[in-house]
Amino acid sequence: MEEENLQGKYFSITDPKEVNTVIYQVNRTEKEFLDRAPKFTVERLDFSEQLVGEKKRKTFFVDHPAPEGNPLVFLSFGKDKVVVNTGFLDYDEVKISKKPMPMKLSTIYNEKETVYREFEYTPNMKRPISIIDPETTEEVKPTLYFDEEANEVKGKCTLKACKKYFAFQISDRKNRKA
Repeated sequence: MEEENLQGKYFSITDPKEVNTVIYQVNRTEKEFLDRAPKFTVERLDFSEQLVGEKKRKTFFVDHPAPEGNPLVFLSFGKDKVVVNTGFLDYDEVKISKKPMPMKLSTIYNEKETVYREFEYTPNMKRPISIIDPETTEEVKPTLYFDEEANEVKGKCTLKACKKYFAFQISDRKNRKA
């Protein structure tokens, strides 16, 4: 592949043995779509991983970075907790907040599987909410269906009984309830 055809930026982080970090890019919805879409969507970044001693070096890729930069959310999963941090991919560097926000995970308890929240499906994998299995750090894949009334494809996530999940979405500060 020729260098001039590359349309992205790479950056790397190193995780300790008991930590697994995933990173999401925050996308602002274009004005012409705001009447039928959330103001922000999240998109998980692809990465490659290599072992360096007992640590994991992950190289993340931002496809088509915005000229004004890309807001990022770092989720570092450890034993029974997740540390949430924000960052920003600027021209040639990643700036990370100096004050991470640790959060406890809680169990959603049901005797049987639960369907969580209906949302509009987007084939580009940008969506308003992401649900993650903290043990594997893999996203819970939605079950897709066609809503005949709305005439569009939608998705729902099925959550297993007695299992911990981490769900997050980006909201506008002005519209948040205190």
